Amino acid sequence: MKKKPLSISHHHYFFLLSLFFSILTSTSTASHNYADALSKSLIYFEAQRSGRLPYNQRLTWRDNSALTDGIDQGVDLVGGYYDAGDHVKFGLPMAFTVTMLSWSVIEYGEYIAGAGELQHAMEAIKWGTDYFIKAHTGPNVLWAEVGDGYTDHYCWQRPEDMTTSRQAYKIDEKNPGSDLAGETAAAMAAASIVFRKTNPHYSHLLLHHAQQLFEFGDKFRGKYDASIGVVKNYYTSVSGYNDELLWAAIWLYKATDNHHYLSYVIDNAHLFGGVGWSITEFSWDVKYAGIQVLVSQVRTLFNSTFHPLTYQHLCDNKHVC
Repeated sequence: MKKKPLSISHHHYFFLLSLFFSILTSTSTASHNYADALSKSLIYFEAQRSGRLPYNQRLTWRDNSALTDGIDQGVDLVGGYYDAGDHVKFGLPMAFTVTMLSWSVIEYGEYIAGAGELQHAMEAIKWGTDYFIKAHTGPNVLWAEVGDGYTDHYCWQRPEDMTTSRQAYKIDEKNPGSDLAGETAAAMAAASIVFRKTNPHYSHLLLHHAQQLFEFGDKFRGKYDASIGVVKNYYTSVSGYNDELLWAAIWLYKATDNHHYLSYVIDNAHLFGGVGWSITEFSWDVKYAGIQVLVSQVRTLFNSTFHPLTYQHLCDNKHVC
């Protein structure tokens, strides 16, 4: 089996960004160039790009790759990100990456801009969301993976030269994947906030896809690794899909201010778990800690503006009070 090169996997990247942003907001940066470190971290994403590379690609030693992804299935799945040191495009960690990048820009955009990296961060997000739009070929269809982890791990090649399988796998009504649909909905909802001012049309498009994906994941429930067996050795959804449905709903609430989504979180929080107790993990698989943070922000908002009906509903359900 081939050894993976030393690289930062997508689902660890949020923590690296958080470290940089925490430092950027401090006053003790005189002896270290953290802006340069942030820039190099964002360049990592350019190294992971799949598809036809843009004119402003900074890593010129990378070239176009996987230009026929999806062709055997009659869909265009060119683009997106390769996973860590692999050439497989795994939908769940890729979507979590985009959610985290978007959250980072939402929370720390001022500091990222101050470091001269906001445009690069937004380009990294859009490279992912452009792919998700392609992968969401119908209201209840989402392409979940391109490539095969088994053959990929046995073959050491550049993505520009790869000869391994580019089989694509999808979830749909008969083969559900609420965790994948929920995380992709969260990613597109969070990204819609990022692009709201600079590209309102694109923001609206992302929100449309996010809402469809959330409805799909909620209506046709099931774990995506039960529908797509080849993913089990790589990104098994151990936590199930309840956390992703809550995660998607709270991001949709932030993106739309539609209380339907907040009510969904409130009504399902106890049954779905993870909101009222200590969580020691936050990852591509387990989203409960992130849900808690976002719900706590909602509570802070209601404390300051006091929306009596909704806030009382929160307290009556005893999920965030």
